[in-house]
Amino acid sequence: MADTCYLISDLHIGGDEQLTQVDFLDELLGFLRELEASDEDAELIINGDAFGLWEFTEIEGPAKFDALLDRYPELFEQLRATGEEVPITLIPGNHDYELAAHDEYVDRLAAYNVTLEQEVAISREIGDHTIHIEHGMQEDPSNRIPDFGNPYANPPGYFVNRHITSRAGRLSGRGKYNWLKDIQAVTPMTRIPDWLLSNYFYREMSGWLRYASVPFFLLFNLSVLYLGVYALDAVGIWSRPMTIVEEILDVFGPVGTLIDVVLVANVVFIVLLLLISIPLYVLARDVRKTLRRFGLAQSDDDRDPTAKYNDQARDVFAETPDTAVFLYGHTHRASVTEIDDRLVINTGTWLKRLRRVDPILGILPPVFYASYRLNYVRLTGADDGSVVVDCDVVDKPDPGEETLLQRLLTPTPKPREEFPVHERVDPSDSTDTESSARSANGRQEQ
Repeated sequence: MADTCYLISDLHIGGDEQLTQVDFLDELLGFLRELEASDEDAELIINGDAFGLWEFTEIEGPAKFDALLDRYPELFEQLRATGEEVPITLIPGNHDYELAAHDEYVDRLAAYNVTLEQEVAISREIGDHTIHIEHGMQEDPSNRIPDFGNPYANPPGYFVNRHITSRAGRLSGRGKYNWLKDIQAVTPMTRIPDWLLSNYFYREMSGWLRYASVPFFLLFNLSVLYLGVYALDAVGIWSRPMTIVEEILDVFGPVGTLIDVVLVANVVFIVLLLLISIPLYVLARDVRKTLRRFGLAQSDDDRDPTAKYNDQARDVFAETPDTAVFLYGHTHRASVTEIDDRLVINTGTWLKRLRRVDPILGILPPVFYASYRLNYVRLTGADDGSVVVDCDVVDKPDPGEETLLQRLLTPTPKPREEFPVHERVDPSDSTDTESSARSANGRQEQ
């Protein structure tokens, strides 16, 4: 067994039409070449969702592998070359669950020096300790595989991807901007409606309509105040504020009259919103309850994406006390959490990350800023038997796809905390899993 282990996950390579684009292909090839040229006694483990097999809808079964070979010949040749020097192991995730359901994939991948282990979880010995590795879909009700290995045991997430993600890949090229293909980068799924609204407003809406509506949206907050002042005057409680407003607007002449018209229009809009808000709230609440029953929306007590994985890690640590590190992927949120002198690590994703930023004023749609966090984890044994953990990133500039209007209306996002981590893990013999988990400051990607 190798002395050093590298781990990556959630590449999601493949799919219909626009989903074939791999924005990080050059960086992935470079990473594999560096491993090929290293003289380490190392192993590379791809921790699930290497491929987007669910996103292929026009071909079935192992024929999807032929499509991958046709589209990414350079990648597979580099896997073959790297695999000659460094063992490469792949376990299935949910998006490439078919790897676990068809034994033919074992031989097909072996031809490129990739060992496919058709297991939910695997382990490795590093130093004097055990490393637990799983993709993590089994802790997600929407993507849990009910009968692992059964080609027909598909969770709700399978049908969502077949009918939404794949459809988005086929339609993305029709937009004014090729943005719809990035739907697979939107996590959690409950943010998809906001993301769709954002892209419609900032990218697809007619330009004249967008810029004509911006003043109304920007003045929304001021209009709420104007409505309050007007109400105080109308009911005779306090007329002085309304008088001051009128005097200020009179100073600006025709411009003041225009501002007054805009404020009145916004007030009418606000009143209409108030009139329909109650039935809309009742309807939205009922829809959310229905989606939660089908596992397609998070419940109010399921907001922390790491909590269920931390609980799973505690169980693993209790069952196998020599386990020092629990690794998973799936959520696309790179993180490092310490539990009882052990580490729980999420390996993140190589897809775009979309960071929601709300506008400074008004009720304009949020903006989703795109960035890359090409994470990898390196584990190696120290002379004293402990496990040395290094979490790092492959540099890739952010795409800078935001429009001028998006940048003008939103504050510049603060730089992300640096994810690179260097830790030494040597858990004691204690198996007290009741200790509270302590998230490492600045090490969880939001």
